Amino acid sequence: MEHYDDEDEGVEVFSSRIGDLYYPSNDLDPYIKDKNDDDSEELEDMLINPTDSIIVCASTEDDLSLLEVHILEDVGTSEMNMYVHHDIIIPTFSLSTAWLDCLQGREKGNFLAVGSMEPSIEIWDLDVIDVVQPCMVLGGILEKKKKGKKKSIKYKDDSHTDSVLGLAWNKALRNVLASASADKRVKIWDVATGKCESTMEHQSDKVLAVAWHHHEREILLSGSFDHTVVLRDGRMPSHPGYKWSITADVESLAWDPHTYPYFVVSLEDGTIKCFDVRTAKSESTSDLSSTFTLHAHDKVVTSVSYNVSAPNLLATGSMDKMVKL
Repeated sequence: MEHYDDEDEGVEVFSSRIGDLYYPSNDLDPYIKDKNDDDSEELEDMLINPTDSIIVCASTEDDLSLLEVHILEDVGTSEMNMYVHHDIIIPTFSLSTAWLDCLQGREKGNFLAVGSMEPSIEIWDLDVIDVVQPCMVLGGILEKKKKGKKKSIKYKDDSHTDSVLGLAWNKALRNVLASASADKRVKIWDVATGKCESTMEHQSDKVLAVAWHHHEREILLSGSFDHTVVLRDGRMPSHPGYKWSITADVESLAWDPHTYPYFVVSLEDGTIKCFDVRTAKSESTSDLSSTFTLHAHDKVVTSVSYNVSAPNLLATGSMDKMVKL
């Protein structure tokens, strides 16, 4: 024990053989992992490149409803990949959506209007991660009261009074959004002010779909469960519009972006019908035959969309779990 307190120069518990050497920064210390590498990888994952495609999906699982922002990268290459960039939790099951790039102040951005079982339309900012509230709400319920067994609901001015089943953004008039509702009404909203500019009541049952013309910015189609499609022109607000009689409930509408006067409508009976607006008659229901009819699916055709880059290419989606071109 006489040498117990003697130092053993060969044992250095907290240092290397060069003793008290230190580095002026963590970047120079080989024993410290460079966290900046991890940060740069995370930043790269969050960065959206000009060549990326963005797809927003509305989904519901159990009681959780989400807006999922997907990124499709390296399109046309062997390394093409799609992943969820971020998601947004929304309070209720979505029934309709419409992308738009304009909001208050007409500043450009990426926004999504969402219709649901509620009478309101929520607009969410897709550029903000971990957002918890919509940046704008159009219409909705002001208050609910219960008197005995009866419930009294007070709506905001010019609000829908039932579910919002269809939405359409006007790309030419960027601040204009159209909505279709189970309350049998079509409304035109100014998203720059958050106000309803017009309410139309030209159909007798739930209105499920709306679609703005690609080139005539004032022309709007709407389709209803009353088996009609109606064309309205915003330049003639007092005009009742032009009406086509359909054989089944309307599910979706789309203008042909390559051929000016034509539009298609998808129906509950699984068919797609195309009409020429030049055959319409004013102030009456047109029973004229369609330009063509496609027996596309065996079940309800819930959606129809033209390819804006490839003329005559039409996509349909159905309750039979198939997408067809």
